[in-house]
Amino acid sequence: MTWTEAAMLRHKHSDIGVAVAIPGGLITPVVRQAEGKSLSAISNEMKDFAARARVRKLRPEEYQGGSSAVSNLGMYGIKDFAAVINPPHATILAVGAGEERAVVRNGKIEAASMMSVTLSTDHRAVDGALGATLLGAFKTLIESPVMMVV
Repeated sequence: MTWTEAAMLRHKHSDIGVAVAIPGGLITPVVRQAEGKSLSAISNEMKDFAARARVRKLRPEEYQGGSSAVSNLGMYGIKDFAAVINPPHATILAVGAGEERAVVRNGKIEAASMMSVTLSTDHRAVDGALGATLLGAFKTLIESPVMMVV
């Protein structure tokens, strides 16, 4: 769902913007109907978008709209951050760097690969409980990535 001055919009598809750094700022090309695409198809589409974004060859329909977004500063070594929502998106997921951290398992300290994510939400469209549900689903999938390819 997204909020507009006129009405709350319910979307049929997950059109997800992905932040791409370009000279002078950011642009968020949108992966349309992401829920129906494989990880490899999304990856290939994003590689194409990122390459064309950096040389300013995206068409307006490729970066306008969307219901949510993802920003990955983890690829720059940033541990955690809060991303700013870019309307019309209702949410943005900030993905931090994966790193080894000390965790306690069965009373013993072990090293584990961990990452931080932060979900910013427009509370007019997505309240905290719904945001927590989304983060819970993300956690389940990222901890068992095979579930994303089945």
